[in-house]
Amino acid sequence: MTINLTMAFVLAVLYSVGFYLIMQRSLMRILVGIVILGHGANLMLQTVGGPPAKAPMLLVTPPGEMADPLPQALALTAIVITFALTTFLLALAYRSWMLLGHDEVQDDVEDRRIMRLERRLAESDEAEEEFEEEVSR
Repeated sequence: MTINLTMAFVLAVLYSVGFYLIMQRSLMRILVGIVILGHGANLMLQTVGGPPAKAPMLLVTPPGEMADPLPQALALTAIVITFALTTFLLALAYRSWMLLGHDEVQDDVEDRRIMRLERRLAESDEAEEEFEEEVSR
């Protein structure tokens, strides 16, 4: 089985754009990124599934002419997961908009505390190294 080069390029663009949007701070951009990734996953599964073939029914279709039903089932599962995640993110964005007036994801307070602690430790390490250099002179 060979894959069309154009389809590979389209899949690469969809995944790249989707991951780029997921890394943003706005929940609406994250939502659009999830939707684009879902479309990319569906397209990939349909591409991997191969060309159209006959229905996989025993005693009706010879085994060599049957279509593989697994990629189709996985595509349906991906559609359901993408829809569920989309509705969850829409509810989250709506709640954020109603409470804060914007949909931007805020920094975690604990993350800020850890960053300050790391800065202080780095500064104390630098000060300690300078002290050791002065003492060794």
